Amino acid sequence: MSLTLPLGLEKAEPAAVEGSRLRRTLVFFGRRPGLVLSVLIVLTVIVAAFAPDVFTNTDPIRGVPEDNFSAPSGAHWFGTDSLGRDLFSRVVHGAQLSLRATLIAVAFAFVVGGLIGLVAGFSGGWVDDVLMRFVDVVLSIPTLFLSLAVVTALGYGTTKVAVAVGVANIAGFARVMRSEVLRVRTAVYVEAAQGLGARWYTVLGRHVLPNSIGPVLVLATLEFGTSILAVSSLSFLGCGAPPPAPEWGTLIADGRNYLANAWWLTTLPGLTIAATVLATNRIARALDGEVRQW
Repeated sequence: MSLTLPLGLEKAEPAAVEGSRLRRTLVFFGRRPGLVLSVLIVLTVIVAAFAPDVFTNTDPIRGVPEDNFSAPSGAHWFGTDSLGRDLFSRVVHGAQLSLRATLIAVAFAFVVGGLIGLVAGFSGGWVDDVLMRFVDVVLSIPTLFLSLAVVTALGYGTTKVAVAVGVANIAGFARVMRSEVLRVRTAVYVEAAQGLGARWYTVLGRHVLPNSIGPVLVLATLEFGTSILAVSSLSFLGCGAPPPAPEWGTLIADGRNYLANAWWLTTLPGLTIAATVLATNRIARALDGEVRQW
């Protein structure tokens, strides 16, 4: 005997499910105003990086000398620098350079470190020992010192700074990926797939990798914030794009000589970096909680 629902209920059920999901989503974000603010900050930075004209049409390179050292006002939200250039425009256009370098750094560390951890955890034996000893050597070197060494070898520039930061972050991704692969490799469904005669690359691609990637993605979100700090630090030291490129670290370095009479030259770009890093860290914590529950 089969039970059929009335036509009206069959049509209403998907709508009820969608309404329930929407309510759960609204409740989730309603209880986390800090997360909502963090998402808005990150989205603003992304829009500024890919479409700076949405926020300002002012040329970040061209200045008006008679307007130099103007304090923040309605005409210049972040004030002007020593050459009369609008600081808000330079911060907005600098997001493109800093964010591009950060994305390259995180992607490089994610791919290279993830592959090292995946191979080490899945292969085991002497392969695991050799790769992990390499990771231990990288971990023993302070991140900033290693980044400086790499960028000195490669040369100065935004892309080279990004690669240097990525090299310094490889070890963390390799460690997290390896630990997840070791956990998943002993799962019942993996052993069942191997017992049924599945080839190693099938087990790796269909079972091990998809179930190990979650914490690594959370780490990538967390490393996004730290990579912004690392890229800005190297730019502050003069390793990034040459002037007049408005990288965030370069803006702070340019304004440090005018702290007494133009505090906004360092404070406002510094607050922008701090807000972006804190926002990405908040999003990473939220993602980590969801991954652990899943």
